[in-house]
Amino acid sequence: MPLKVMVVDDSAFMRNLLKKQITSIGAEIVGEAENGQEAIEKYFIIKPDLVFMDIMMPIMNGLDSLKSIVTRDKGAKIIICTSVGQDKIVSDAVESGASDFIVKPFNESDVTAVLKKYQV
Repeated sequence: MPLKVMVVDDSAFMRNLLKKQITSIGAEIVGEAENGQEAIEKYFIIKPDLVFMDIMMPIMNGLDSLKSIVTRDKGAKIIICTSVGQDKIVSDAVESGASDFIVKPFNESDVTAVLKKYQV
């Protein structure tokens, strides 16, 4: 059974890039969102195995969305996608319950490595 993944990023370009990389290695895209609030709403309906979430988004950022999701679902697997040089944000995200992180611009091997860690 393929890993069910939700992609959260305010950039349609980044969502499409990630979705292409994720599906190329056999995982299934079960949802996407363009801000943290939408991510929370969809997460509890879709119940994905894994979420790739951007930090910097309008309406609600990824860190606040992450905190909200893991408060209600301790088993949530959320991978933070962040830009180079945001070390403080990454450490805050990990302390808040992020399972892992990848740094933008990422390549297919970064995405593949993370997906392999969480395949059941």
